Amino acid sequence: MRLEQLQAFLAIADTGSFQQAAQKCNVTQSTISRQIQSLEADVGVELFHRTNHAKLTLGGERLLPRARKICQEWETATQELTDLIAGKQPELCIAAIHSLCASYLPPVLQTFCRDYPDVQLRITSLGSDRALKVLKDGLVDLAIVMNNRFLTTSREMVVEVLYDEPIEVLTAANHPLAQYERIPWSELVRYPQVVFKDGYGMQRLVQDKFERLEATLQAALEVNTLDAFRGVVRQGELVALLPHSALMEALHDPTLAVRPLATAPDNSSLTRRVVMVTTQDRLQIPPIQHFWQLVKENIPPQFQQQRSAS
Repeated sequence: MRLEQLQAFLAIADTGSFQQAAQKCNVTQSTISRQIQSLEADVGVELFHRTNHAKLTLGGERLLPRARKICQEWETATQELTDLIAGKQPELCIAAIHSLCASYLPPVLQTFCRDYPDVQLRITSLGSDRALKVLKDGLVDLAIVMNNRFLTTSREMVVEVLYDEPIEVLTAANHPLAQYERIPWSELVRYPQVVFKDGYGMQRLVQDKFERLEATLQAALEVNTLDAFRGVVRQGELVALLPHSALMEALHDPTLAVRPLATAPDNSSLTRRVVMVTTQDRLQIPPIQHFWQLVKENIPPQFQQQRSAS
């Protein structure tokens, strides 16, 4: 059974004539006849009484509502696909790490909403690993995260490196580490830290760095919002390692101090790489493609040099 056979069947049922059905379907009458004969062979019953007026048999009457439903579903499906390719999608779902939602994305979001006013933009703030999982599960269209090569190496994934940014130290203004212009690692490791919860790329990045330096990370507390980091560190004892973009508000808070790290004992620096990820098929859809381009065009100026170097 083929779709054109059902369409021919409906055309005859609507017009009551093989000849008029052929004109409606823009085919010859012999083609219509062959399609109905093949359909009748498939279903095992005659569908029309062969008289001057093509009248439905009992079998034809039973098939009619089902055939209409099948053809209507097909028309709906093809229209939805046409709309998708044309960029007429109801919503665009983005998952992004917390710091980008506050510092990087606002101008991108404003421009996109102006360019695609009929597309509902939905932004979800998630940790990197969780964001990549919901992307792979098809729950979001695009993710902006810390790079995790173990989650972005599938063949269908498209990864755009946006920038590398330094990791800095957040302390209370009166904390002993705040006296340093650049905090030595030998001093940093002495103090307990507040860290991101499991599943966040920053936690993995910091933990890996401490392991490479053969140092112990004193993770005293786990949180998952920037407000929580600032609130806890402000109390005076704990410190935190956070990316530069997550520290914009702290820079203007007199109760807090932000300090860069000195070069590590292995002569390395501590940075995080931020990437944008989607799938090959999604990147062909106009609104997603447009959002992708806007993000690339609005990389913060302080990171443009790092991007060029990478």
